[in-house]
Amino acid sequence: MSTTGIAFLKGHGTENDFVILPDPDGRLELSPAAVARLCDRRAGIGGDGVLRVVRSVAHPEARPMADDAEWFMDYRNSDGSVAEMCGNGVRVFARYLQRAGLVGEGDLAVATRAGVRRVHIAKSDAEGEFGDVTVGMGAARLPAGEVTVAVGDLRWPARNVNMGNPHAISFVGDLAEAGDLLTAPAVSPAAAYPDGANVEFVVDRGPRHVAMRVHERGSGETRSCGTGACAVMVAAARRDGADPAVTGLAVTYTVDLPGGRLLITENPDGTVDMTGPAVIVAEGTLDPAWLDSALSA
Repeated sequence: MSTTGIAFLKGHGTENDFVILPDPDGRLELSPAAVARLCDRRAGIGGDGVLRVVRSVAHPEARPMADDAEWFMDYRNSDGSVAEMCGNGVRVFARYLQRAGLVGEGDLAVATRAGVRRVHIAKSDAEGEFGDVTVGMGAARLPAGEVTVAVGDLRWPARNVNMGNPHAISFVGDLAEAGDLLTAPAVSPAAAYPDGANVEFVVDRGPRHVAMRVHERGSGETRSCGTGACAVMVAAARRDGADPAVTGLAVTYTVDLPGGRLLITENPDGTVDMTGPAVIVAEGTLDPAWLDSALSA
């Protein structure tokens, strides 16, 4: 039985929201059920996922990355499942480290299950507002093979893009065609996504400007998905005939999501940078009795 509560914070990146649990020594054991209760929007704190903040040396999965990144983002989806990577989560994770005085403005590295991500925290403005956070998201992989996405009786061809986690991207005439996205759209062939997929629906807003909705595996429709925005940008660039690896010129797209706007740049070396806001909105302490019941779930 805990005698004291555990500190938590709540943050979001373009309204993709997270429960943040500082656990530098890696002592907190989170069951899937406990994560789901924390993310419950009525009976818990509420969030699209949990960001556990652990020193890389204290986590067996991150220890090999400890020489490159002091901090490991142990990310869990709202259903308790473990995820490789979350782009908005990395920005919020970096903002927490800054707020806690563990890092300053400028460059840092964050360990994730998809590898080390390079992060840049922009300087605060004249009013003291925190600057945007840029995350180096690594290079996209575009597996070969045709993919199809279906919602009800509607079907679309899709592009398979992997940003450390898998995405199926369909360009549609209207975002409403995706339906309510309460359940996962059907993606085929299943062999293309053995661990499931995040599914994005995309419309054009202007030159190098798109808007999207997303169903994130394990979380349902979310207000924003950073890796999804990156995958969408790469898919849109290839559709539009742009490939920085061929031209030697970086390409930037504006990506509008229900929760805000991200700027996504693909560089000639294939790496993708994502820039956007990250906000900490609250902090507090989990009630010890409630926490014990959650952790024992």
